[in-house]
Amino acid sequence: MEQTKPKATIMDEATMDRAITRIAHEILERNEGADTIALVGIVRRGATIARKLADEIEAIEGTRPQVGLLDISFYRDDVTRRLAPVLHKTEIPFNVDGKDIILVDDVLYTGRTVRSALDALMDFGRPATIQLAVMVDRGHRELPIRADYVCKNVPSSRDEDVRVCLEPLDDHVAVEIWDVETEKKPGGAA
Repeated sequence: MEQTKPKATIMDEATMDRAITRIAHEILERNEGADTIALVGIVRRGATIARKLADEIEAIEGTRPQVGLLDISFYRDDVTRRLAPVLHKTEIPFNVDGKDIILVDDVLYTGRTVRSALDALMDFGRPATIQLAVMVDRGHRELPIRADYVCKNVPSSRDEDVRVCLEPLDDHVAVEIWDVETEKKPGGAA
């Protein structure tokens, strides 16, 4: 029997908005303002979250940080296993050299996506720092990667899938837990 709804919704839209506002404040505090930072979102959901963070930082600080989008398709360590990886456009319209880059993703799980993103980002130059912001940290790391900014820690089993759903990519905004046995729904993380 196919599961038609999540086991649990752990963040609704209002909770996610509050968490993004909190993370924006933490980023500004740690970096002493927005002057040296730029946000780079991992395509797709990380890019959406990066734009939301930029909106919040602009509302707080009066200065909008630059925002880039990073496709990591060919940097993944499983690229040879994928028959046809889905390619997206990388857009980093600024020089990363000397900047404090806030790398943004939706779910931190094994650390492999972030490792791929670090490799891809370094092809664009040498940032002063790279800090990691995620909507959800679910644990189960396979690599020594940790987030600097976390909206929500969600202890989960490997038999669960933590999904960040965001408009316009999905039909609603939420963080949900699904059983892995069900068909992959939008917003899933690897």
